[in-house]
Amino acid sequence: MSQLKLGLPKGSLEKATIELFEKAGWAIKPAARNYFPEIDDSEVDCSICRPQEMSRYVESGMLDAGITGKDWTMENESEAVLVGDLVYSKVSRKPTRWVIAVAGNSEIKTLEDLEGKKVATELVNVTRKFFEERKINVDIEFSWGATEAKVVAGLADAVVEVTETESTIRAHGLRIIHELMQSNTQFIANKEAWDDPWKREKIENIFMLLQGALKADRIVGLKMNVAEEKLEAIVGLLPSLNAPTVANLYNTKWFSVETVVSEDIVRDLIPSLTKKGAEGIIEYPLNKVI
Repeated sequence: MSQLKLGLPKGSLEKATIELFEKAGWAIKPAARNYFPEIDDSEVDCSICRPQEMSRYVESGMLDAGITGKDWTMENESEAVLVGDLVYSKVSRKPTRWVIAVAGNSEIKTLEDLEGKKVATELVNVTRKFFEERKINVDIEFSWGATEAKVVAGLADAVVEVTETESTIRAHGLRIIHELMQSNTQFIANKEAWDDPWKREKIENIFMLLQGALKADRIVGLKMNVAEEKLEAIVGLLPSLNAPTVANLYNTKWFSVETVVSEDIVRDLIPSLTKKGAEGIIEYPLNKVI
């Protein structure tokens, strides 16, 4: 039997990725201190590795496909096939941000003020290219972690660090002076695997269902019964991806109306629908929108 060797990101994205796969239809069971979690698909063999290393393993063929960050494919100048973007992070469905930050009381206010200064980061190549393009000479030092603390300890004048909520940045008393780039998760594939018809179809199917699960986030289905004379008023209230589905109820002058809407508007929409005459309203969650 053919198998797809799939890499899942270790660390901050691990939990969110496993939850996304579950919503898409795959149950992944991680084991303590085990880099090879179980998955309920005999055609997939999973490995967990750091996002920073994922593109290297995919390019070499050790993995057929994997999920990593756009930041790390750029950092490693990856030549893996980009299957597509998957915009999610550990706490949100938004891109993460790489920012340049300095101490709160620093005299550094602009990028130009960093001329001749030391910058600590894990994203060395991208940072170097960023400053070279602006002809600003900085001393870039690789950081193994706890990068924000480098400024606090006086080991660097600035840091380039990733953030979602800026809470860690603020907790260390740092101040952001510039956003270097935004990043999101990406599904990448090995070139030879991509040229294999079976593997390519498997990769494309997985990506499609993951995208469908992301599209379904915070979207719900609504279904209701509506009398014929109130149908136009009800349909006029309903937002929809396309148009609501309307079907006759058997042997009556009533209709079944079904649509999908943002979860954010349901609490205001349902009372409005009932006032216009909708009955038997059902709200239900969605796993995927394809």
